[in-house]
Amino acid sequence: MKKRKDKMIIVSGCLLGLRCRYDGKSKSNKKVIEFLRKKNLIPIPVCPEQFGGQETPRPDAAIFGGNGKDVLSGKAKVIEEDGKEVTACFIRGAREVLKLVELLNIREAILKTKSPSCGCGLIHDGTFTGNLVPGDGVTTALLKQKGIRIKTEEDL
Repeated sequence: MKKRKDKMIIVSGCLLGLRCRYDGKSKSNKKVIEFLRKKNLIPIPVCPEQFGGQETPRPDAAIFGGNGKDVLSGKAKVIEEDGKEVTACFIRGAREVLKLVELLNIREAILKTKSPSCGCGLIHDGTFTGNLVPGDGVTTALLKQKGIRIKTEEDL
């Protein structure tokens, strides 16, 4: 029996053209799609915010008072632009993504930059002014804690 060379990878659904972003749009990324094809990777699309129970479209959200790691430890919150706290949704969504990762034995992910869920390395500062600060989103922080390798569309 011939061994398959392709393997699964978690990918932010918006990067694959799914309309799951907060604004109801996608951020389809040709570099991501070509990378997946070239490497024979099977993308498993996720949207942690939808997995956490949020609707699409939904108000923009940002981490206030820290980063994703701080949210997981209870030191920071995720707040929508209208002031509503959605921390529990973001944590629930991150845990649902982790369930998929563990179920399918996935070791890598390509996640959307700057997102309060999927951001890796840089996230918005919580002021809704476009300012960026070092840090990871909630899902990225949880996956990194479990040893999952994270890339963004900008790394490809």
